[in-house]
Amino acid sequence: MNRTARRRLTAAVLTVVAVTTGATACSSAAGGTSAKSADGKTYTIWDPYPQFTKGSAWAKLLDGCGTEAGVKIKRTPFDTSDLTNKALLAAQQGNSADILIVDNPVVSTLAEAGVLTSADDNKVDTSKVSPNLLAAGQSGGKTYGTPIGANTLALYYNKEVLKAAGVDIASVKDWKSLTAALAKVKAAGKKGITFSAIGTEEGSFQFLPWFWGSGARLTALDSDQATSALSLWKGWLDKGYAPNSVINNTQTTSWQEFAGGDYAFSENGTWQLANADKAGFDYGVIPVPASTGGAAQAPTGGEFVTMPVQKDTGRYATSQKLVSCLTNSQNLLETDTTLSYVAPTTEVQDKQVAANAKLKPWVEAVKAAKGRTSDDLGTKYPKISEQLWKAVQSALSGSASPKDALGSAQSAVK
Repeated sequence: MNRTARRRLTAAVLTVVAVTTGATACSSAAGGTSAKSADGKTYTIWDPYPQFTKGSAWAKLLDGCGTEAGVKIKRTPFDTSDLTNKALLAAQQGNSADILIVDNPVVSTLAEAGVLTSADDNKVDTSKVSPNLLAAGQSGGKTYGTPIGANTLALYYNKEVLKAAGVDIASVKDWKSLTAALAKVKAAGKKGITFSAIGTEEGSFQFLPWFWGSGARLTALDSDQATSALSLWKGWLDKGYAPNSVINNTQTTSWQEFAGGDYAFSENGTWQLANADKAGFDYGVIPVPASTGGAAQAPTGGEFVTMPVQKDTGRYATSQKLVSCLTNSQNLLETDTTLSYVAPTTEVQDKQVAANAKLKPWVEAVKAAKGRTSDDLGTKYPKISEQLWKAVQSALSGSASPKDALGSAQSAVK
């Protein structure tokens, strides 16, 4: 690693340590960053799935891919926030895991710190991956890793509430028709829409479909389009179509409001499907509409399978076999079903819909989705996101107009 790359890595470590101080790993590896075994036939995999213990389908898949490649797998699961820190520290010590599975916005951080190999180096085939999903793992014109699956946001709706208000869901195609539906719902004595606008990444994540759906770009937070998106949310609060609680809502508390049965709509993610089935009322799902119609781009969640830089480059060939195994069509289908993810390839998406028709609107939403670090934003995204959620908080609380709040955000980013 050259001097410039080492400086970038050290800076990245210091930044992440400052952000994640106090995080605790969910494995026996929590006390250190040792990733290598003395046995050259053992390959290490770090993932953010501590919920999957030894004996789970996920753990068995990893072992099976190891057997197929002729090696043993040493797997260490971490809490998501702690994994980035541990990965950076391990790289600084020259002791990276052979394979890292990380949240997609983290890929650019690790790539720019010189931690990851690119597809040019590791020969991982990404040709079947949907370009909009792959973009989250691209930085500086290179691709770092491949997505294992994706989730995103859409609008859940309560069929009973809409029927009582005389709203045909087929009429909800853009912002104007959605707002008209909310007006009818309120007039019928029910509640309109709930979402999360909390002052964290969750708030930015939930605002992005409306932000992008307006035609705005993250490089110009104060554009007229961006102002229209924030004005939409502010207008809903002012008219009582959305509750003031959204300012403090997480995605979980927002869902709990919807699950009470009085709300017509909830902006939430694929991960709520199991809870939706338990809600006790008939529901449906539509993509978040763009301002003038069609599906808005929503941000993608989900992880990338990446290969860190190794001193012994001879390990790459086997690591590549492991990545290819983990992301082949059959294993993607099984893994993404377990994780409640939409697959990153059209071939597997079609199989998912064939097996579960409820996934169709989610596949449509993922096809229109966009990585938060796309447009080559890379490590610029966290600062932009922070100013965006601050602007949302400022406007919804009434301390600044949408235009002024976003103007201040853009100035702060510059």
